[in-house]
Amino acid sequence: MRHVANGILRLIGWRMVGEVPKPQCVLIGAPHTSNWDFVFALLAFWSLDFECRWVGKHTIFKPPFGWLMRRLGGIPLDRSTTRDFVPEVVSWFEDEPELTLCIAPEGTRSRKDYWRSGFYWIAYGAGVPIGLGFLDYENKVGGIGETIVPTGDIEADMEKIRSFYAEMRGRHPEKLSPIQLRPGTAGGEPG
Repeated sequence: MRHVANGILRLIGWRMVGEVPKPQCVLIGAPHTSNWDFVFALLAFWSLDFECRWVGKHTIFKPPFGWLMRRLGGIPLDRSTTRDFVPEVVSWFEDEPELTLCIAPEGTRSRKDYWRSGFYWIAYGAGVPIGLGFLDYENKVGGIGETIVPTGDIEADMEKIRSFYAEMRGRHPEKLSPIQLRPGTAGGEPG
């Protein structure tokens, strides 16, 4: 699959860079402004030759394509009913010794006022690094950049994350969400 993905990427002028932190990590998927992000993320996973699970809105797991989304590594999330998502996902890392989980902190393709902090608290709770996955449409490059080891000082760690993504451009830059967390999430409560 790696050769096919690299061939497609070359054909359309994109390249993927970086390596996934091993054996486990939470991978940020940002910026997230288009349905095309999903396609490019899959190509990145295949191009960089790693298996990745990802969290998506529960509605994309309904028939007729729900089976395909699961086969591609998807895990449905219904935010209206999921209250203990962070502890549940932390337990996945305990059960799967080689888990890479991609989460889009923006939570949607539309512009929001803040990022959700669950990705951070999952990584912190599981004791795994955060890989800074990216898709920069302006430069046609994507992949995995820096790795952040969450310290529990979310404000300091978010400053590093914000700095990394400062120059990234999504497919629809007007839909970019500011890289900030909802007030009140710095104390360990996911938002």
